[in-house]
Amino acid sequence: MEKKNKLLIVDDEEIVRQSLQAWFLEDGYDIDLADSAESALKLYEKNKYDLILLDIKMPGMSGMDLLLKLKEIDPEAIIILITAYASVSSAVKALKSGAYDYITKPIDPDELSHLVKNAINQKNLKEENIQLKKSIDEIIKPDNLIGESPQMKEIYSLIQTVSQTDTTVLILGESGTGKELVAKAIHLNSKRKYFPLVTVNCGALPESILESELFGHEKGAFTGAHYKRKGKFEMANGGTIFLDEIGTISHKVQVELLRVIETKEFMRVGGSETIKSDFRVIAATNGNLQNLVNSGQFREDLYYRLNVFTIQLPPLRERGDDILLLADYFLKKYSNAMNKKISSFDNDAIKFIKEYHWPGNVRELENAIERAVVVCLKDKIGVEHLPIRIFNQKNDEQIKEKSLEAVEKLHIQRILNENNWNISKSAEELQIDRVTLYNKIKKYGLRKDG
Repeated sequence: MEKKNKLLIVDDEEIVRQSLQAWFLEDGYDIDLADSAESALKLYEKNKYDLILLDIKMPGMSGMDLLLKLKEIDPEAIIILITAYASVSSAVKALKSGAYDYITKPIDPDELSHLVKNAINQKNLKEENIQLKKSIDEIIKPDNLIGESPQMKEIYSLIQTVSQTDTTVLILGESGTGKELVAKAIHLNSKRKYFPLVTVNCGALPESILESELFGHEKGAFTGAHYKRKGKFEMANGGTIFLDEIGTISHKVQVELLRVIETKEFMRVGGSETIKSDFRVIAATNGNLQNLVNSGQFREDLYYRLNVFTIQLPPLRERGDDILLLADYFLKKYSNAMNKKISSFDNDAIKFIKEYHWPGNVRELENAIERAVVVCLKDKIGVEHLPIRIFNQKNDEQIKEKSLEAVEKLHIQRILNENNWNISKSAEELQIDRVTLYNKIKKYGLRKDG
């Protein structure tokens, strides 16, 4: 059963306490109430709270004094102040004293609920990062950055070299070659490894949304901006921001991106405050940025700012025996995940995997092996367990290089797979009788797709 987050609500007005309690009980929180600072301290000594909602103006010890007392007891305490008398000076004083944020009366339930949720999420992330720090030194590279080919050994060497610096890195390579894994490896081997690696898929977002995603926005900055939101550059403070598909961004965003990379300063959309953030940039593209520069689609100054240290990833088809190493890795991964006892590939499957072109690179190989594990009911993966689309493409690629008998075997196997081994239907499509088809199956040692 999922543990409920526990809140302490401190306010001398009973109606405020009851209203807040009703709202947060409905949101699934566990609630304790206190009508004074003194009673709040007694509760705090006996309980652990995820967040405290605290009224500033109370008789006796004030909310501000209680805030300072709670911060002495626990510097990590998350406290949101409630006030009916908001001013710039009181807000600054509250935040300097250690408050997470403050909210004014009359309280907007949706705004407060959103604020509390964000605060608790931030607290949980901080605790997760503390746990991560205890084990992260054991990490060298992501598990599925695999390969022993000369090309991959060169990649590992480049990762090791550039990881020790704050140099901007541009990763080039076809789709599916593992650009994000290389970015993760650089981050995990750098001095920034204890801070976030923030990923932005630039190609998946239109210009207006990408700006908000990168730089954040203020409440009311545009229609639908109901709350203030941090951007990815702000979230990457101390760590690394990975900008994938960088070649797809608009000229307007290119200008803004160049400025923020050079100055490490930016403003949220709709904001006027200059925000500073210390981040490292890693960018990636499957296109040719130099061609985009030549055609005027990509700024030359941004290109040179990104292209300081380049890592070119080889396509899978050029990595020799790495293909089988990866296939074995994915076989173990998905066999374990699905609790299946599939030990290896048969000889035909090995030959097929080595000879296939893999236009989708490592991503296509992984998807193919996952599918094969799903459908296989034997202890070895056969060529018939691989996706029919790949099977058909392989046939088309190799049909001129094979004997008539080999072509016939592949064609019969494909028709049987497409018809889920319905012998009558397959025989009809092949324009042979069932007995002949059975003889062909026996002759070629064809097996049913599990």
